[in-house]
Amino acid sequence: MKLIDENKVKQKFQPDPFILEENGEFFIYCTSTDGVQAYRSKSLIGEYEDIGKVLKIQGKKWFWAASVIKINGKFYMYVSCMNDEEEDAHRETMFVASSDSPAGPFTNAKPLIESFSIDSHVVQNESGLFIFYSTNDYSGDRIGTYICVDKLLDPERVAGNPVPVIKPTLDEEISCKNRFGDGKDWHTIEGAFYFKEGDYHVVIYSGNCYSSPYYYLGYAVAKTKETDLTKIKFKKYPSEKVYAPLIAKNDFEEGTGHNSLIKYKGEYFVIYHGRDKGTVEARGEDKRTARICRLIVDGEKLTAVRKENSL
Repeated sequence: MKLIDENKVKQKFQPDPFILEENGEFFIYCTSTDGVQAYRSKSLIGEYEDIGKVLKIQGKKWFWAASVIKINGKFYMYVSCMNDEEEDAHRETMFVASSDSPAGPFTNAKPLIESFSIDSHVVQNESGLFIFYSTNDYSGDRIGTYICVDKLLDPERVAGNPVPVIKPTLDEEISCKNRFGDGKDWHTIEGAFYFKEGDYHVVIYSGNCYSSPYYYLGYAVAKTKETDLTKIKFKKYPSEKVYAPLIAKNDFEEGTGHNSLIKYKGEYFVIYHGRDKGTVEARGEDKRTARICRLIVDGEKLTAVRKENSL
């Protein structure tokens, strides 16, 4: 079901929704052209207030896929953007900014990871701070965007030793055929969100491009007591050679991908973006909206329970 009613907010599209709960309120941060767009509600499934742009950076545009974490009472936002004059999306660079409130404003923005770096998820556990993000690999047979993880020395400094987590393995992950005219197809794996349930470590990710019929949410799993996330070997479920989406287009929605996750009152919920099936977009138009469904977690098996108008 739709999580934010686009008829009741200023911004009519909500790509790459990231959800955060703080003191009984829910905040959702979304991609936007001139800053990070945010929404707030007092209930997970309820009317969300459009609180506008909570981060802007002078001279920057295309603020992609923000994520937020609370560390020692302060909120840190990780988001990718690029220079106003830049036209190549593969110049997106990861920034970090901070605020005393999840509602912002987030300020003191500084570069964290050089381009190309997008789609952050920062995790804190007993082994420290870690950042999942996507970058590019131009070598091998399946070139393209993939997910890696690195340690953070503190919330504003990265160690600089990224380790691959999930790489392309399927033809269904090809987002651009013969991209450079050399016969090699470009693949896309992005939008990582990590969580742990028992001894199972899980990364949910997006494969392909939202305009493709094969665009999907999949996941990779590792069962281990290891807590250093740079040392864990994740494996796609059910196999690196099988296209088996957790969430993909169905009878009522399409363009489904880029998730975040929340555990609320003992249940997991996936927040992702999509379009109503059959939605027509004019050139340059984006009609993806934030959506939500229940997620059943049973060991290494995840099941998304999707309904059109309810949970």
